[in-house]
Order: sequence, then structure tokens, then C-alpha cells
Amino acid sequence: MDDNRKVTIAVIARLAGVSVPTVSRVINGRSDVSPQTRERVEELLTSHGYRRRPPSMRASSGLVDLVFNDLDSPWAVEIIRGVEDVAHAAGIGTVVSAIHRRTSAAKQWLDNMRTRSTEGVIFVTSTLEPPLQAELRRLNIPVVIVDAAGVPPQEAPTIGATNWAGALRATEYLIGLGHRRIGFIAGPPQLMCSRARIDGYRAALEAAGIAIDDKLVHPGNFYHEAGFSGGSQLLQLPDPPTAIFASSDQMALGVYEAIRRRGLRVADDVSVVGFDDLPEVRWSSPPLTTVRQPLAEMGLLAARTVLRLAQGEKIESPRVELATELVVRDSAAPPRG
Repeated sequence: MDDNRKVTIAVIARLAGVSVPTVSRVINGRSDVSPQTRERVEELLTSHGYRRRPPSMRASSGLVDLVFNDLDSPWAVEIIRGVEDVAHAAGIGTVVSAIHRRTSAAKQWLDNMRTRSTEGVIFVTSTLEPPLQAELRRLNIPVVIVDAAGVPPQEAPTIGATNWAGALRATEYLIGLGHRRIGFIAGPPQLMCSRARIDGYRAALEAAGIAIDDKLVHPGNFYHEAGFSGGSQLLQLPDPPTAIFASSDQMALGVYEAIRRRGLRVADDVSVVGFDDLPEVRWSSPPLTTVRQPLAEMGLLAARTVLRLAQGEKIESPRVELATELVVRDSAAPPRG
């Protein structure tokens, strides 16, 4: 082959059995490649006649792609913070994208990603469609998934939290206060974390011998509006709940507003528990009792994992769940009467 149009670094990576970022590091003279791998890649570059661009024309290297469905949530900022901590310590950059669940946006992201030398990709609450999976696999770009939507690809490590245990503990806490009619506002049903939280809620009720009332379970999407809508409808029931467990902090704050608009008071009249422990909820009125999900730590571990994969390391545990913790504040109290 006599020009770069006939051979790409993706071809060299496939022949060498390494990732595209590893080939890019060799081309750019980076030191973080083992001598054996460097020698193998150099031989293939030479034998295939790959002509290196001058240093001024080389694509930048040392990047991690962080891809969300949407970026309009405070918990996304917490995950970004964790990824950034690791990236900064490793001397690499972070490219944050939102694909908004649209095929066209995902295609545009993929086209943009091909133009830069990315170490790996972290997907957050995203569905990896088969064509996207196939292209990333062809490019030998490592992938890590945070809070998978649906069943993730077998080869992709996943990072999550103990959602079932956290929801179980929150519901047990409300039962322990004396509540028997506990409303629940769920998250998006396509997300595995949402399904785990509603299962934990139901398991706690069953263990306490409390019949599950489907009228007390309301659909949601993790945002304030869904919490306000769900809370309003639950409070309009002939026999309303004395406590509401919202499966995100944003929805819990929406429930706060629904309670206030009915002339009631949080904790005194209706107890509320959330899920996430976003920084803002400790300043809510009253401060929110919630399940702490270690969002920044999840981002941190995802970044460390994808960089290890980029170095060709084996991952000991492809499925990791970080512990959740109930943080008790002032939004829940024993029911009146």
C-alpha cells in the first residue's frame, strides 16, 4: 500500500490486536505503550506503507468521550465531575456529548468521534444500538456503560449502584416510622436502575406484610414535572398516601410543590423520600431525606475502567455496583393519628 487512503489506523489496530487509541499513541510518539506493542505496531505501519502526518497535522490524542442521552440534570454534572477528576490526573481531556435519544444525533456524534483520537467512550443511561456497537467494536474503541438502559453488550463493563437495596432501605425506613400507605413515583421503565428501585420498594412492602396497591405507584421520568404531576395525583386519591417515595431527588422536589399547593406541609402532613442525594437537596425546605447514590464515584470508576481497557488491561469484574446509603434529614416523620 502506498498511501494513507488505503490503510487506516483502524486497520493497523485490528491487525495488531490493539485499540485504535493505542496505535494513535504509537504514531504520536507517546511513551505509555509497552515496548512489545510499540514494536508490533511500528512493524505493521512500516510494512503497510503508512505515511505519518507532520506533528502539526496530527489529531490530538488523550481524550475520553462521555456520552449522555440528555445533559439537563444535576446528576449528570456529578458524573462529569468524577470523570474529570480521573481525566485531569491522567493528563487527558474529556469530550462531553448529548445524543438526545435521536439516531441522527448518535450518527453525528460517531462521525465527530472518528475525527479525534479517543481513548474510550463512557455511555450514561444510553441504549447502544447494534450498528453503533458494531462500529465501536470495528474501531477497537473500549466502551464502559454507566446505568445501562436495557441489557448491555456482554463485552462492555457496566458501572451502577445498589438501586434495589437503596429503594428497599428507604421503604423500610418509612415503614419503620409507621407508614402503611406509601406512594411511589417511578423512573423511566427502560432503565435498569428504575426497575431495580421499584422492585426494592415492592420487596420492602411484601416483607412487612403490606399489600401492594397499584394506585399508589405512579410513572415518572426523574424530572421535577413528573414528581409534581405524580405527587398531585397521589394526593387526590380518596385514601391518599401518608408518605411518598420518589425515585429521584428532582421528582421528590416536585412532590414538595404538590404538597404545598394542597396547603399541606412536608413531613408534618406527608413524608417524602428521594433518591440520588444531589448537593441541592440538603438546602431544600425541609432538607430532604434521600438515598445517596455515589454519582461522582461512579463517573470516577467508569473513567478508570475505560482507561485501563485502552491500555489493554483485563477487567476483573465487568459488572460493578457501588453501595447506596440512606441519608436521613427532616422530610419524613411518623404519620399523624
